[in-house]
Amino acid sequence: MIPYAAGVIVPLALTLLVQKSKKDKKRGVVVDVGGEQGYAIRNHRFADPVTSHWEDISTLPQLFEISCNAHSDQVFLGTRKLISRDIETSDDGKTFEKLHLGDYEWLTFAKTLEAVCDFASGLVQIGHKTGERVAIFADTREEWFISLQGCFRRNVTVVTIYSSLGEEALCHSLNETEVTTVICGNKELKKLMDIGYQLETVKRVICMDDEFPSDVNSNWMATSFADVKKLGHENPVDPNFPLSADVAVIMYTSGSTGLPKGVMMTHGNVLATVSAVMTIVPDLGKRDIYMAYLPLAHILELAAESVMATIGSAIGYGSPLTLTDTSNKVKKGTKGDVTALKPTIMTAVPAILDRVRDGVRKKVDAKGGLSKKLFDFAYARRLSAINGSWFGAWGLEKLLWDLLVFGKIRAVLGGKIRYLLSGGAPLSGDTQRFINICVGAPIGQGYGLTETCAGGTFSEFDDTSVGRVGAPLPCSFVKLVDWPEGGYLTNDKPMPRGEIVIGGSNITLGYFKNEEKTEEVYKVDEKGMRWFYTGDIGRFHPDGCLEIIDRKKDIVKLQHGEYVSLGKVEAALSISPYVENIMVHADSFYSYCVALVVASQQTLEGWASKQGIDFANFDELCAKEEAVKEVYASLVKSGKQSRLEKFEIPAKIKLLGSPWTPESGLVTAALKLKRDVIRREFSEDLTKLYA
Repeated sequence: MIPYAAGVIVPLALTLLVQKSKKDKKRGVVVDVGGEQGYAIRNHRFADPVTSHWEDISTLPQLFEISCNAHSDQVFLGTRKLISRDIETSDDGKTFEKLHLGDYEWLTFAKTLEAVCDFASGLVQIGHKTGERVAIFADTREEWFISLQGCFRRNVTVVTIYSSLGEEALCHSLNETEVTTVICGNKELKKLMDIGYQLETVKRVICMDDEFPSDVNSNWMATSFADVKKLGHENPVDPNFPLSADVAVIMYTSGSTGLPKGVMMTHGNVLATVSAVMTIVPDLGKRDIYMAYLPLAHILELAAESVMATIGSAIGYGSPLTLTDTSNKVKKGTKGDVTALKPTIMTAVPAILDRVRDGVRKKVDAKGGLSKKLFDFAYARRLSAINGSWFGAWGLEKLLWDLLVFGKIRAVLGGKIRYLLSGGAPLSGDTQRFINICVGAPIGQGYGLTETCAGGTFSEFDDTSVGRVGAPLPCSFVKLVDWPEGGYLTNDKPMPRGEIVIGGSNITLGYFKNEEKTEEVYKVDEKGMRWFYTGDIGRFHPDGCLEIIDRKKDIVKLQHGEYVSLGKVEAALSISPYVENIMVHADSFYSYCVALVVASQQTLEGWASKQGIDFANFDELCAKEEAVKEVYASLVKSGKQSRLEKFEIPAKIKLLGSPWTPESGLVTAALKLKRDVIRREFSEDLTKLYA
């Protein structure tokens, strides 16, 4: 009897000890700071904000050259060879481009540095003068990174612009910064030509593709990226390295509200974030392979690739449309980017991880029967283990489930992922756990903004909690200040709450040519530290980790005085398998909220087929009363699971069949909702929901 009792008591005791040790670990500590009174936390290992991880290195081109020389023979930048480009026609007559891509072809660090030096010299040779700005307007690719480093080498400020940006915002960004040279792809060049008559300062266009339109604006000097490198190789020019305080990048935000704003980042700002991440992610090194596919015009991707370049890792380039074997542009029977690359590290925004989760669940549900039961059992066992229970699946049982169940899922992302970085928006706890188990890798969830050079907080490797974004990065202090209007105070119990304010060496200079907005959200305290007021609401856990709980702009007061946090409700309802995307709308003149729901076509059509519901197309199905009732019931269920109040759950919904994409202008390049744009686009539908 004693051995049996020990078999129960010992694992239970060990579980409690492990959970207590994690709970008691201090990841952030209280710190006394200047500026507005609040509750401030710093990283537990660093008393002052980190500025540089390396002695005598204060700028990005310095760091890049040292890294290239240190890892000269290592492979660095990889691009897949295009084998064929085919056009396929669906049954309804729509045409789709499908790509057959080959293996990755690589540049070493030494060859990359040579290309950067050649491009920097070539810029001078084509007439780009000191003090003039360059804009990079293209999808993420090898040439983007080389162009960036080439500009840095000549102390040229780079204006970064999302390739999906609309004409008005594009024109605004280029004219406001008085760009003289634009580096772009063939696709983006055509956009530039359409607005060429509105561009006031552009003189030169460098196309990353060898072939480009012959009818380019006659006022522009048009040349290829390859020709600029060749010219620079034949006529080398000495570098003109910047100072730490020089502006490296003017990064235009994705413009979720109105025209985009240009955030001015110094070399010191970006270096501080890179230095901080170096101290947080364990065992980063030259054996790692990084999958690059998010927009380099977003600070999350730019910072991630800068870190990889520093540590000697390989970077393989891809795109969201060719990422997996089943991605939209991948020719059937050929490999997606992750299958070809087999990366060990990836960065993702929550919307993409949500899609991975939903895709796996849909396949499991579609198989049903024994396969589904096996998956559900294995998942439950691993979930128990990952939550710290010694009665979950450990050791040999874990290996068994990895072999029988999760191995095929991991193959979807190449099978070698050991670490995922998530940022750009809050990641749901459900998705985080799902990825932990099915992909078999921890997720480092971070919180930062363009204005903070992506620096803010970052969860540590051994922190298995969900719903939090970690303790402050070593480059940052994070402070909560009271927001009485919203009912969030730093003396709240059991945890201090308030608006999140970030200070440190990563805080940017402000918005380009927008002093009024800069003075509104940037403050310098009596000690000289620069602070950025984020507009996000957070609370600190006892171990010093931050949790995002609200956003000032997303809170709406209903007719009877209840406050609805739109973002919180959307995150809760997006768990429903019927939801591809959702925007909750609230109006102070009404006592309830409503929602626009972009329905998941595969899930809703699968349900309709089982119910014997006839429909000619997906839009027709979305309009059917039965479909609306089914999706609404699922939303109510998800809302109750997330413990939403009754008034927080939308009273009425409208189903939409067409996805919201950056190209449609309804979401940003980081897949965040453009609320004002969506409200205008669907104003008639919203009016009917309140009727």
